[in-house]
Amino acid sequence: MRLLLVTDAWLPQVNGVVRTLDTVRGELERLGHHVKVVAPAEFATVPCPTYPEIRLAVAPARKLARLFDAHDPDAIHIATEGPLGHAARRLCLARGWPFTTSYHTRFPDYVHARTFIPRSWTFALLRRFHAPAAGVMVAAPTLRAELTAHGFRNVRDWSRGVDTELFVPGPKSMLGFPKPILLYVGRVAVEKNIEAFLALDVPGTKVVVGDGPMLETLRRKYPAARFPGARFGTELARFYQAADVFVFPSRTDTFGLVMLEALACGLPVAAFPVSGPLDVIGTSPSGCLDVNLGRAIEKALKIPPNVCCARALEHSWKACAQQFLDNLAPRKSRTLAA
Repeated sequence: MRLLLVTDAWLPQVNGVVRTLDTVRGELERLGHHVKVVAPAEFATVPCPTYPEIRLAVAPARKLARLFDAHDPDAIHIATEGPLGHAARRLCLARGWPFTTSYHTRFPDYVHARTFIPRSWTFALLRRFHAPAAGVMVAAPTLRAELTAHGFRNVRDWSRGVDTELFVPGPKSMLGFPKPILLYVGRVAVEKNIEAFLALDVPGTKVVVGDGPMLETLRRKYPAARFPGARFGTELARFYQAADVFVFPSRTDTFGLVMLEALACGLPVAAFPVSGPLDVIGTSPSGCLDVNLGRAIEKALKIPPNVCCARALEHSWKACAQQFLDNLAPRKSRTLAA
């Protein structure tokens, strides 16, 4: 199968969306499929407002049409609702080509946090964007229910996976900080609600691994916390291994890949009982979800590592890629066979 994957979020960006798309691409190619990723780097770009490290394509329509023709795809997936996503949507509708989309980011919450624009307005725009899609893929059942309640149709499950060869339990000795070590991993941005974690009066050392627009502000405001910046691969795994609890303060994530990575390293999760944690942890004993984050941390410290690892092993990237493949909408008279 020849798949055209259109995304406004791509390398070198570091976030859950990019990691998911890149990993699934690799799994699909191992299955014998050819995946062409159409990303902003192929176009003229401008920096995204409030996120200058993210580049947005400018006037991509003509070049995108040429890429469509050159690739002659069997299926098209539009992963994001940015300039490239909108241009690809218009092109598919003009040609009568079916396509699928995915909903990765809670834009209504993020936009409201920055501008106080009503969430219902943003939901209306997003609903219009996704309406023509043959399927709208979402990572979690709670998110599927939320979108359905807001009038989205053809919502389909597309879960996530974790690399259980990279993320494994390991020594606790790498970080010589006072125990317990309370770890956050992810973008350092306002929508991640990191201050709900950093402002807690709890024993131990708070460690924030990641980069983003709030990093320097939080470093100045919370000098007792440690901010080693972004880490990747085996180095990131060592941070998980060295910590005692993984703290996930976000109330707006659609899933939270970092929670699966933490669990695979034997690290229990403390989080709020909201979408994302509810889907990753649920009723399993691998973490503690509580409206009081400090209380969740205290309870999570008592969870044994083997319980966490068992939960992570329930998710694989191969299964995630197959689910994605099953959700695609082939063009007429085409087949999705490898």
